[in-house]
Amino acid sequence: MNHNQSIADLALPGVQKLVPYTPGKPVEELERELGIKNIVKLASNENPLGTSPKVSQAIQSAIPELTRYPDGNGFTLKTALANKHGVDISQITLGNGSNEILELVARTFLAPEHEVIFSQHAFAVYPLVTQAVGAKANVAPAKNYAHDLDAMLARVTDRTRLVFIANPNNPTGTLLKAEVLEQFIASLPATVLCVVDEAYYEYVVPESRADSVSWLEKYPNLLITRTFSKAYGLAGLRVGYSLSSPEMADMLNRVRQPFNNNSLALVAAETALSDTDYLNETLAVNKQGMQQLTQAFKKLGLEWIPSFGNFVSVNLKQDADKFYHALLHKGVIVRPVANYEMPEFLRVSIGTEAENNLFIQALTEVLQDD
Repeated sequence: MNHNQSIADLALPGVQKLVPYTPGKPVEELERELGIKNIVKLASNENPLGTSPKVSQAIQSAIPELTRYPDGNGFTLKTALANKHGVDISQITLGNGSNEILELVARTFLAPEHEVIFSQHAFAVYPLVTQAVGAKANVAPAKNYAHDLDAMLARVTDRTRLVFIANPNNPTGTLLKAEVLEQFIASLPATVLCVVDEAYYEYVVPESRADSVSWLEKYPNLLITRTFSKAYGLAGLRVGYSLSSPEMADMLNRVRQPFNNNSLALVAAETALSDTDYLNETLAVNKQGMQQLTQAFKKLGLEWIPSFGNFVSVNLKQDADKFYHALLHKGVIVRPVANYEMPEFLRVSIGTEAENNLFIQALTEVLQDD
């Protein structure tokens, strides 16, 4: 090796040009930087209720067995998921968060000659996993901050291998109607896989939810991802899963690491799945918090994108970055979304009533100071 050569030059071309995903600022980091205490974090679409007592108890019970490897196949969690969704256990792939499933799909099915279609303003991980494997991204312009499925379909060519759709979408919170989405999937060639990312599925009111799981029988090229990070409150343990045809799951499981879910994550997810009281409280707090924030935006004369998730993007009509930093100095962390081509917006996660009030108060102050 030429000793003047950089190690970075040896990395894959797609990786060399990658800009890593930027997570929401951690509370500890803001404490270190500004010395602020009692910080409110509304940046990462986390569940504000804290860990469910049932989940905490299940984790405590599992601690004595931490010297053992976890079940590499996640049999008991998969069985619970199969029963819940009415699918066969062979149709489930477990991920280290649903984020890992997105990566597994890219590693399993994409090569540099392939193209991937996703929407403008869609989740930042889609371009990352595409570029990492050297495939080409084909970004369809959004329509009113939502997926324009006609524009996406028009971009399908012989080189298209994969389409990513987030429903509801992050960071816009927009939702596609079930019949429109199914028609789109039905229109795709059999050689194009469709990933429907339903990380925020539980937050959608039942009458607006797509019964996407029932579509799996008709469309072997469909893969649905879900997560325990949002409504189930397990973001710190990283558990997600996908539902697909058995053939697709088999391929994904060939590249999946055998112990990608740790023992505590597996037992926590299985417990969370049956904890309906926690889920119901989560949805009630979210509904009330969404009303609280949007009413405050209305009072402040601000526009927002109507959201079906546990967050809402508010339009400040000017560069939102300065408001983001001004809020940090008041101990409130939200999410700037300029990297999603939405420089005038801040995305705000729904917190508890008290957290929402602190944010509203801080936002009111920084707008007055402007």
